[in-house]
Amino acid sequence: MNVSLTVWLLTVAVLCVLVAVDFFIGRKPHEVSIREAGTWTIVWIVLACVFGVGLVFYGGGGPAGEFFAGYITEKSLSVDNLFVFVLIMAKFSVPTQYQQRVLMIGVLMALVLRAVFIAAGAAIISTFSWVFYLFGAFLIWTAWKLIQDARKQDHEEEYQENKLLKAVERRFGVADRYHGTKLWIEQNGKRVMTPMLVVMLAIGSTDVLFALDSIPAIYGLTQDPYIVFTANAFALMGLRQLYFLIGGLLKKLVHLSYGLSIILGFIGVKLVLHALHESGVHVPEISIPFSLGFIVLVLAITTFTSLRATRNQEAVDASRAA
Repeated sequence: MNVSLTVWLLTVAVLCVLVAVDFFIGRKPHEVSIREAGTWTIVWIVLACVFGVGLVFYGGGGPAGEFFAGYITEKSLSVDNLFVFVLIMAKFSVPTQYQQRVLMIGVLMALVLRAVFIAAGAAIISTFSWVFYLFGAFLIWTAWKLIQDARKQDHEEEYQENKLLKAVERRFGVADRYHGTKLWIEQNGKRVMTPMLVVMLAIGSTDVLFALDSIPAIYGLTQDPYIVFTANAFALMGLRQLYFLIGGLLKKLVHLSYGLSIILGFIGVKLVLHALHESGVHVPEISIPFSLGFIVLVLAITTFTSLRATRNQEAVDASRAA
């Protein structure tokens, strides 16, 4: 799409307002109820759908289809990322009333990081068309790694702090307990970090890793920076509420990683075919309607088989207990 600077600025302004509203809603630490989480999850999804429908009138069915395909893919990857968020919360024993504040800051950092990666990706793509080969190969490798991790049941392992986070903790020191939502306190005459800041840094550092597969994935569905940015933004908004809504359900989505690996592998193949086409090789290209249908079908099957497998396992465990 030919998006003017005015439309860009207006879009960013509206998104900033939505982020501000989200911050206002969760400004006071409290336990998020299922009703509150469900209501706002629906609100964010409806807003994304309204935006997608608006694209139909602004740019036509093609851009709208690209947006919905990108949005669903990014939302699905975000749900998978919630597994890691659960592990981080458990690792640092974050009190329930403070979890929404941690997630709020984490989402904000993710938005900033995604904007940087999107801008860099757009610049690289416009200069080097062969980068699609790298993106495609990376997504196929990521798909294979997801399958390997799923077989090892990595989601059940404890979160391991990365070297950078450990170095920061050694440099500044960490308080022995939470002090509300404070990030820094004075302890024994020294300014040290609170566990709240450490958790936020842990979430932020994992956001960088998440962007490494999510950005190439959506560029495999559309090369329009405007659609890439808005799809990512809407996918991340409401992630905080979604965490509380499906926190218990996450453990039941036992096949989600397999479904995401299929989707990432599919997009990786799509990128390679696109790169070959750009190089003058006559190969079939995968259309957006087909991509959107394929992604939705894989997620539907994955959800169904996950819930069925979990229900069967619960029945087996109940019979053994009896």
